[in-house]
Amino acid sequence: MPEGHTIHRLAAEFRARFVGRGVRVSSPQGKFSDGAALLDRSVMTDADAYGKHLFLHFGPRYIHVHLGLFGRLDFTRAPNDDTVRLRITHRTRIADLRGATACELLDDRAALLARLGPDPLRDDADPALAFRRVRRSKLPIAVLLLDQKVIAGVGNVYRAEVLFRHGIDPGKPGERVSPAEWDSIWRDLVELMAEGVRLNRIDTVRPEHTPEAMGRPPRVDDHGGEVYVYRRAGMPCHVCGTEIRTAVLATRNLFWCPRCQSG
Repeated sequence: MPEGHTIHRLAAEFRARFVGRGVRVSSPQGKFSDGAALLDRSVMTDADAYGKHLFLHFGPRYIHVHLGLFGRLDFTRAPNDDTVRLRITHRTRIADLRGATACELLDDRAALLARLGPDPLRDDADPALAFRRVRRSKLPIAVLLLDQKVIAGVGNVYRAEVLFRHGIDPGKPGERVSPAEWDSIWRDLVELMAEGVRLNRIDTVRPEHTPEAMGRPPRVDDHGGEVYVYRRAGMPCHVCGTEIRTAVLATRNLFWCPRCQSG
């Protein structure tokens, strides 16, 4: 599932390609035909992201998209129209949506946003609100960081990496996370995720732990980017050399260093 920085990049693409222009809206697959018919030949007025949710604005209405595990949004024509739930075009520009968990027309998004925690990539985010939700919970901080009602946009990579970078035991209950720890987590997520938007990849290692600085080969992985623990189970920690561990926590694979994150 794409993490929040990817959705913010998609919103920026829509702003650059379509906002302020009259667009054709269709549903070759047919599952969004009614919504598409209402918006066809309308002007897209804005596009923005909140966590893992993309919103395409058409005056008072929104197309809400959540890619989920299998969704794809491409700015090239899909090879098979039968898989395209939403197509937006303006002259030669095209955006094709396939396989998304959600593609719906909304007259009001307030109820949806009310269910989400603050998004570190948004200027209107309130980290204190997220911290209050963390401190009310006995669940592990590693679980809470993936709860979109606590903090929006953080996925499996960012949660593992930010906990490592601050030496926090992933099993530490939310009610025991200190204000200083939360401040470090939040500020780091703001910076790391903004870099993700800029570079379109997740890099979390500090300069002294890059392949060049350590004389090690670069990471080879579908997700790209240099990381400390994510998908590095059984490999030595870049900092202390201890074997990185993995376990399933709340149905998701967790990665951590038992020495650097001993608590």
